[in-house]
Amino acid sequence: MTPVIKIICENTGSEIAVNIGTSLLDVVKMIQLGDQNPILAAYVDNRIKELNYKIFKPISVRFIDITHFEGTRVYQRTLFFIMHKAVHDLYPENSFSIRHSVSKGFYCEIDGRDELSNDEIENIKLRMKDIIAADIPIVREHLLATEVEEIYSKLGFEDKIALLHTRPRLFADVYRMADMAGYFYGALAPSTGYIHLFDISRYYNGIHLAIPQRTNPSQLESIVPQDKMFDIFSEYKDWVEVMGVQNIGSLNTKILNGESGELIKIAEAFHEKKFGAIADAIYDANVSRGARIVLISGPSSSGKTTFAQRLGIQLRILGLRPVTISLDDYFVNRADTPRDESGDYDFEALEAIDIALFNEQLNQLLKGESVQVPKFNFITGLREWHEQPLQLDERSILVIEGIHGLNPKLTADVDDQMKFKIYISALTSISMDNVSRIATTDNRLIRRITRDYYTRGANAEATIKRWQSVRRGEDKHIFPYQENADVMFNSSLFYEISVLRQFIEPKLREVPNTVPEFSEAKRLLKFLDNFLPIDPAEIPPTSILREFIGGSSFKY
Repeated sequence: MTPVIKIICENTGSEIAVNIGTSLLDVVKMIQLGDQNPILAAYVDNRIKELNYKIFKPISVRFIDITHFEGTRVYQRTLFFIMHKAVHDLYPENSFSIRHSVSKGFYCEIDGRDELSNDEIENIKLRMKDIIAADIPIVREHLLATEVEEIYSKLGFEDKIALLHTRPRLFADVYRMADMAGYFYGALAPSTGYIHLFDISRYYNGIHLAIPQRTNPSQLESIVPQDKMFDIFSEYKDWVEVMGVQNIGSLNTKILNGESGELIKIAEAFHEKKFGAIADAIYDANVSRGARIVLISGPSSSGKTTFAQRLGIQLRILGLRPVTISLDDYFVNRADTPRDESGDYDFEALEAIDIALFNEQLNQLLKGESVQVPKFNFITGLREWHEQPLQLDERSILVIEGIHGLNPKLTADVDDQMKFKIYISALTSISMDNVSRIATTDNRLIRRITRDYYTRGANAEATIKRWQSVRRGEDKHIFPYQENADVMFNSSLFYEISVLRQFIEPKLREVPNTVPEFSEAKRLLKFLDNFLPIDPAEIPPTSILREFIGGSSFKY
């Protein structure tokens, strides 16, 4: 007689008896979860598991679909795998790459085929639909690393072999979909039939892959024009290719060859060159149209504070005098702060800022008047005033950093000719391999966990718990306005995750397995394990990375 195990289903709040060895997929068929989207994966004792996972002990399970943030990742990874197979089936001699996220989807390229016709795009789409209709099983296998290398070698996947060589292990995981193989640092759906919606179209020299909306999975995300963002990604992609660090395997190879110090110097020099170019553009705008206000915006952990200070140095070289104003000082009194749907203070809402006072004082300052600017007391929640008034001279440039910087409503009463707008974010340029990309949000989350622990006393669990709320705020207040920028700056440093690994790993291991955040901590640990470490000793004190690991020569 087969032994029976009791499991707890968190979705239904019920206890279920199953036979030992029952898969999560079988459990999904047993329970009634209502009329909803297909289940893609599950949290088992706060660890993300694929539906092929078999139960051999009592567990607590929470099933997720595409409307869950991790469910969206599962859907995307599975779709990437399908597209990779479709392109490989049609163009086996050409390498396929998923470059980066853009326009609420993903930009992909087929190396050697820069001018894809509409017919070729349609053929790829039809092949993807055939693969989905065939409902091909997706299986994760744990094999000898030599066997995995042989599989990749037959498929011509040198990018995946490079990662195997620089992180040598006796065994390695590989995903199989018929004759296709790949590696992903996260769960995939059990088969290709779980993908219900996608679209592809020509985009620049490649392909745009559209995905379903997380909040409304029956609808695709609309393509939002992001030409400036695309240009920044393309510039950095070309640069890292010239440097020979397109993926983790090539980065690790450089580290093993003792080239870490050179990588740091070159990456930092590239940043310094961009700072100089942006300062030159501000100077030109100041001369040509009288620009006197620099507005800096970007999502969490982009390095905005260090960016503003390094930009200030470059402006001083040009004979300008940067004067910093903090948007936080223009908060309304706490009693007047708007609240969110949960009834909590919404400090990220535009209405949390006294826009009328802000615009009035900006115009006064631009006229050369002496202004007594506010100073917000975060302890009392009340506005106070600086004793020393502020006055600009003819060489002064106001530098204002905040999440609403590119929102036209923030400075609606100020002449647009007076403004120079900058968008900054950590736009990850290297990847795991050609298909398993590194999400920009992962790069920023790793930065934030490190900074929050070492400078704000918050542990990794607290930062991970708040992250989805932070991202919702970015989607609402920052990303819709990013294309308003005059220039964009990529604060990512291609060597940085190799440095951050040693800072963040001990903190991620402190997250207890009794909390939901444990799964995200485990995922990040698995991801970080692919990077060889770099000693931070050679990172200059002015580096943006110093804002997160400490040792900066700037005062924050």
